[in-house]
Formats: sequence, C-alpha cells, structure tokens
Amino acid sequence: MKIFKNLLLVTSMLLIANFAQARDQIKIVGSSTVYPYATVVAEKFGKGGKFKTPVIESTGTGGGMKLFCAGVGENHPDITNASRAIKTAEKELCNKNGVKDIIEIVVGNDGIVFAQSVKAQDINFTKEQLWRALAEKVEIDGKLVNNPYTKWSDIDSKLPANKIEILIAPPTSGTRDAWNSLVMEKGCTKKAIELLGGDKGECAKIREDGYAIEAGENDTLIVQKLNSNPNAFGFFGFSYLIGNKDKIKAASIDGVQPSLAGIQDYSYPIARPLFFYVKKAHIGVIPGISDFLKEFTSKKSMGDGGYLSDIGLVPLSSEKYNSTRTAATKLTTISIN
Repeated sequence: MKIFKNLLLVTSMLLIANFAQARDQIKIVGSSTVYPYATVVAEKFGKGGKFKTPVIESTGTGGGMKLFCAGVGENHPDITNASRAIKTAEKELCNKNGVKDIIEIVVGNDGIVFAQSVKAQDINFTKEQLWRALAEKVEIDGKLVNNPYTKWSDIDSKLPANKIEILIAPPTSGTRDAWNSLVMEKGCTKKAIELLGGDKGECAKIREDGYAIEAGENDTLIVQKLNSNPNAFGFFGFSYLIGNKDKIKAASIDGVQPSLAGIQDYSYPIARPLFFYVKKAHIGVIPGISDFLKEFTSKKSMGDGGYLSDIGLVPLSSEKYNSTRTAATKLTTISIN
C-alpha cells in the first residue's frame, strides 16, 4: 500500500513538473502562403501585452501537417497553417497519434498567381498551355510522350520564343497541391487522361529535365529570382504579388487577371480557400490559444476592410465568415474518422 501511495505521489509530481515546464508561447507551423497573414496577426496579438508573440515557422503545408499530427503535448505545435484542406491520410495520421480534436478555421480566399518580372512582356496563358509546359508526359497527335517542349513557342507559336523556366514549390507545399488540382489536372487534355488510364492525378506529375526548377518554400526568394530573370515564371499566393508590385506582375490565366473580386467570387481560375488547424487539447494548457483564435477571426482582422486585406487576403463571404467565427469561439471540431 505504501509503495502504491509513493507511486501516486511520484506520478503527481511528474504531472505538476510537466505543467510547470509547459510552453508559455504559441507554436505555429505550416503553409508559406498563410505565413504572412499569421505573422501580422501574431505581432498584433503579442503587442496586446497579455501573451507572448506566437512563434511561427514556415514549413509548407505538408510539412506542417506532419509536425502537427505527430502528437499532443508541448513538444508538438499548437496550430498548423494550410493552403489547402487537411487530407484523409493526414487525418488518419493525427488520429493514430492521439490528435483527435481538431478545429478547422477557414482564413479567407486566395488566388495562386503565375508571376513574372515587371520587366517582361504581358502575357496570357491557358491552363492547357501551363500543363504542357510542366507535365512529365504530354499528349501529342494522340500519343503520350515525354515532354519535348523547351520553349514556350514550341507549345503555341503565339507565345514568346523564350526557354521555359518555371520556379515551382516542393511536393510538401499546399500551393503545389492546389496548383496540381486547379491547373495541371484541369489543363490536362481528355486524350491524355484517357492515355493515362483515366487517372487525373497522373496529369500532375512534373517534368524533371531542368525546365521546372524546385525553389523551396521561401516565396520571397522566388520573387527575388523572378525580379532578376525576366524570362522566368513562378507561382505563389496573391499576397506576394500585392507586396511586390514594384518587382513582379501576374500573367493572365484564361484571359483573367487575379483581383480581389475575382478571387472572392472564384471567377479567377486559380482561386482557393486558406486554412489553419488548431489542436483543441492544447487550449487551456498553452496560454493564449483561444484569444489568438478570436483575434485572427475578428472582423478587424479578416473581415471586409480588415487589416489582413491590406496585405492581400481576400475576405470570406458573410455566411462563410459567420461559420468560421462560430468555429473559433465555440471551438467546434471536425470529424477525423
């Protein structure tokens, strides 16, 4: 009996020690696209003086999900930003590691821009042209072949006779995932899909012969590279276009330029929602998480005319905003089964 009591005492002491050592700062990982918005909110949140400024690491959506779903506890992040919705496989990973209560917050809308230097000529691309420029295999005259295109004019004589140079996000990027579904799969020809066995996912395989250059998760670095090379293109979130108009501009996609209105009503062809996910088990243990949620989802932040719209976030419709605000204040969780 005495041994049992001693074990209980030791266990209690360990639990107290763990709580005493708990982080006093919110830890956020994930999407490079959501990163600028989360950073601005975090800075304003920290200036309030009640809580420390959250620490944010730009790991890419896929990398962030792996870290987020690795477990519960102070050694694991509290929040992960995402430029696409959580995947089924990621839900399964979270569930397996005990991350069972997850709050999904829709941040706002975003458009993926296909950008180039302001020094370059204005240009319009179709989704099929972009697919042909990037795909590992393309359909030509009814046959599936390794991508032979080296210049844009090889794809269409109306396009510039410049070498194809496209800076792309890594496979762990949510922006890459969104690009694949919104551009690669939709630009893929019907015949190519047929030749690929009906699997649209095969259309998204990127060529590896030097014309598509993997450029990492640092979108600011991509902007710098585009600025120094007028023949290169790259894709990333709308906020990077807004913040660097002196260096880069967007190509039109199917005749449409990216704009706040076009992204909000999805008339811009590469528009998508943005997210972040919160570990409910950490609320009340790591200080400030619920307050951070309220700040991020406040009208002064992500509403029409909010401070995030100043850096390119396209606000949600009233209905979607109310739904997101409810999830943030009532801590509503999503199903991961």
